[in-house]
Amino acid sequence: MARNREKKHQSLVHQVEMKLKSKMAIGHSKYDDQRAERALLKEKLKKDAKSMLSYQERKSIHKIYTWSTFQDYQKHACYFVEWCKERYGCKMLSECREYVDEWLTERSVLAPYSQKLEACALAKVFDCTTEDFIKTAVRHRSGITRSRKAAKCDKNFSETKNKEFIEFCKATGLRKKEMKCLRGTQLVHKNGIYYIAVSSGAKGGRYREFPIISNVDIIVKRMKEAGNSKVWSYVPDMDVHSYRSDYCTEIYNTLARQLEKIPKNERYYCMSALKGICYDKRAMLIASRCLGHNRINIIAEHYLR
Repeated sequence: MARNREKKHQSLVHQVEMKLKSKMAIGHSKYDDQRAERALLKEKLKKDAKSMLSYQERKSIHKIYTWSTFQDYQKHACYFVEWCKERYGCKMLSECREYVDEWLTERSVLAPYSQKLEACALAKVFDCTTEDFIKTAVRHRSGITRSRKAAKCDKNFSETKNKEFIEFCKATGLRKKEMKCLRGTQLVHKNGIYYIAVSSGAKGGRYREFPIISNVDIIVKRMKEAGNSKVWSYVPDMDVHSYRSDYCTEIYNTLARQLEKIPKNERYYCMSALKGICYDKRAMLIASRCLGHNRINIIAEHYLR
């Protein structure tokens, strides 16, 4: 009885945190889970052409694969439950479920990508999919504003004073968090090519090795001089997305084959705002992995120029 009373008096914020933590799958592969789902669906379709996977069979829906996703979901889910508590006096998470559509309607003033994020967060909390809620605004590439315009943190950033840092970013494609933790011992030399090895906390600790594509001598020298110490004692507060985009585009252009000479199934055809643009899937996958991603559509939509 005491335990039940204690559970009932847990705050809504705490209930959200515990619910999301129960879905954490750090170190697990979302790609492997989705591949298993596709294989299962294929088997079911052989028996019944109208078969679909049930919610329980869709493993990737039940899991959260990175800490950054957990933090985003927790933040937005807490906005919702605090609103429920203030407006309707809710004390239990289950009591909040009926107000999701009303909340999402009020949040329609947000950008479509933010609306979708909130819907995804609440779907995780309430063990369902976003299809169980009212529809949010359609997302369009032209509506993306993050890292597409001058950021507030770039206001006082001097490209002249930080020229070496910028060249380092363009040559390695590192995230800002990775730059802050980078040590000289992460330099790798294989088959005459220099790589940097990273186990990034930004993507669930995923390990990757990626080539240095320019100013190799300068960057290798700096890495070796750093040794066990950090390569950058100070990382300026600025947005590195455009430099990662430069790196990705350079990798892709170096590896891309002539489209007319490769099979149609090895070509990636863009849709929506990018309709008419075509890429080499093989080159895209390598460029994507160098950035720390696995899905080629990510670089098509956000990095390749």
